[in-house]
Amino acid sequence: MNSNAPILSQTAPKSPRGGRDYIARHGETVFNAAGRLQGEHPHTPLTRAGFAQADEMGRVLRQKLGAKPALTLWASPTGRALQTLAVIAEHLELDWHGAHTDSRLVEIGTGDWAGRYYADLAAEGLKVVDRETGLLHPAPGGEHYPAIAARVSGWLADTDADPGDRLVIMHGVSSRVLRGVMTGGADLPGYGAPALPGLPQGSIVLIERGVETLVHRGAGHAPA
Repeated sequence: MNSNAPILSQTAPKSPRGGRDYIARHGETVFNAAGRLQGEHPHTPLTRAGFAQADEMGRVLRQKLGAKPALTLWASPTGRALQTLAVIAEHLELDWHGAHTDSRLVEIGTGDWAGRYYADLAAEGLKVVDRETGLLHPAPGGEHYPAIAARVSGWLADTDADPGDRLVIMHGVSSRVLRGVMTGGADLPGYGAPALPGLPQGSIVLIERGVETLVHRGAGHAPA
């Protein structure tokens, strides 16, 4: 046995879905613009830039999929994800009210750091962002990466029978873990879970049978 071979995450699904999955990161929020950690905060509104990013996402998907595509809509139940989805759904001429939400799609729980400014935490000598990976360090009382992988894997298992294509609107860190799980990525050293490279707010990827393709790179900022 080759001891140098990569170990695939135990959270990886046994077999990819037959349909295609468009995984998108919500548009910029007031917390993003101010440099505050939002984590699982239920509602941090989109900025004007965030709405513009959602508009661009809608235009890109309309060009790719046309009007009224056969697309199951999913979103994190947070306001920022649902606002982003509402704009995209209007472009696609789909009924936003028909969307599904699931709390397992929310952002990493930020514990004692929730709502704090990145700059204030840095001034206290705390390491918040891993500069090598771009991921957030787990906060005191916050969520660790194996827990994120477990919850998104549970969502994948429970929705495996979704027909055809779907669109999933979620968050910077949790979408990276979901994408890692869906593509069978190896656990990142020190994190205990897979996570693909980060993308700015307003980005969309396509995952089809375990293979990811970038559909649209948003104009937001890459940090969580």
